[in-house]
Amino acid sequence: MSDNPVAALYRHYVSCLNRREWENLATYVADDVKHNGRPLGLSGYRAMLEKDCHDIPDLAFTVDMLVVEPPHLACRLAFDCTPSGRFLDIPVNGRRVQFYENAFYRFDKNRIVEVWSIVDKAVIEKQLADRP
Repeated sequence: MSDNPVAALYRHYVSCLNRREWENLATYVADDVKHNGRPLGLSGYRAMLEKDCHDIPDLAFTVDMLVVEPPHLACRLAFDCTPSGRFLDIPVNGRRVQFYENAFYRFDKNRIVEVWSIVDKAVIEKQLADRP
């Protein structure tokens, strides 16, 4: 089955993130983008992503589940990584963790204008408690 145009666009966006092509972010993200209700703008959104990649050098975004109902897209992103210090105020300190992020996007004119996301913090805490 061929991808919905919004789904295809989102997959290109995820590839852009994984390649760390920050200069191409404006292709996928609007200048006035909001994240969890906060107006970050493109520069603030880029800074947030760059910080995440700095703090988690092996960060890779993997699309686990995708549901599209234009102009909205819902995605379950899977992560398997080793944050270098604190992550979500948890002292991960280089230990490997696996978790999911549930993210919802609204697109306008083929760019992301709003993002609502939440990381499953409890599963990270459980993993770290199970192995000191």
